Amino acid sequence: MKILVHTIFYRPDLVGIAKYTAEMCEWLAARGHTVEVVSPPPYYPRWRIEPPHRSWQYKKESLGEVQVTRCPIWIPKRPRGLQRILYELSFALSSVPVLAVKMFRAPHAVLVLEPSLLNAIPALVLAKLTGALAWLHIHDFEIDLAFGLGQLRQPALRRFLHHFESWLMRRFDIVSSISKPMLARTRERGVDPAKLVLFPNWVDTDTIFPMDVRGPLRDELGIPADAVVGLFSGTLGAKQGINIVIDAAREINNDGVLFVISGDGPAAAKLKGTAAGLSNVRFIPLQPSQRLNELLNIADFHLLPQVEAVADSVLPSKLLGMLASGRPVIATVGLESEVARMVGDGGVLVSPGDSKGLAIAIRELASDPESRARMGAEARRRAVETLQQERILADFERELLSRLNREPAGAVVESSAVK
Repeated sequence: MKILVHTIFYRPDLVGIAKYTAEMCEWLAARGHTVEVVSPPPYYPRWRIEPPHRSWQYKKESLGEVQVTRCPIWIPKRPRGLQRILYELSFALSSVPVLAVKMFRAPHAVLVLEPSLLNAIPALVLAKLTGALAWLHIHDFEIDLAFGLGQLRQPALRRFLHHFESWLMRRFDIVSSISKPMLARTRERGVDPAKLVLFPNWVDTDTIFPMDVRGPLRDELGIPADAVVGLFSGTLGAKQGINIVIDAAREINNDGVLFVISGDGPAAAKLKGTAAGLSNVRFIPLQPSQRLNELLNIADFHLLPQVEAVADSVLPSKLLGMLASGRPVIATVGLESEVARMVGDGGVLVSPGDSKGLAIAIRELASDPESRARMGAEARRRAVETLQQERILADFERELLSRLNREPAGAVVESSAVK
């Protein structure tokens, strides 16, 4: 089977979408499928393109068994509002010549990732012209995100974009997303339930696991042996709502808890300024993938803040690694959210925006090692039993093949699951 993947994030970008897309492509290639990826050069989360890549250059490279064609992209200094639309549009347009060439070597399936929704336009055209299966996979509802975070505000624009989004989604043969609530939102856009597929994220529980010995990273960072570490690791952007962690750190400045924030992104400089003078907050760079497990294991508990306005539009991919590491999670989410369901008894839930409540939860968990051990074990159990990489990707492959009529159907999700 020949599969073309069109995505604005790909390895080595340090973002969940890039990670999951690359792992999916590499898994499919290892299974004997021909996988080609069309993407821009890596730029995230620093929003700049590092050598040897160039923003204006077309380039082909092999990453393992996956062939990747890099297309030009314009990277804004401040990725907000209109600038963000233009940056996405620049890649969508620059990829058109590459996709046009693929018409002469037609793929069996075209898989496009949202974000960016604008990717979907040229990818859908290619699928329709070649008769390939057109599959849209949604990680984030980026239009809802943009308005929820105040990056776009005009009501008339919002109505237009929602109509456009709905029209575009309905043209795909398959529309998938990473959670049932997000699939339900897709159905609200008018997508035929028969086209909907649940394709959740996963975690390799052999790569991410609890370590009995913390490893050298904690010593390298100079973390005191008696410190209780609350860790946030990921992109520092608007939808993460990291400010609440700084507020909680200020509230409990002398209680023996060290807040470690490992990440980069558009909000990094502002966050560091907000935390200036706090001795219990430490910023460290994002760690390479080979040290991710060691990083996650420096935590005594993980911190997962989330902005309430976008809670139904995203599902933080970082949560899966948190659970697999066998550490409890303190999340600022609603009780009915998908994050709350996934955390379950593997952590503590705090109302979004409640910095004092977050500080209380941190104090209580920091002083209770037995609860941390119990919750961490439950978090690990949930990851092992429900989030295994091999099972999820095998289900995805069966669904893809069945939609291409290449073997008996093995549906990933029943239509009733999203009613």
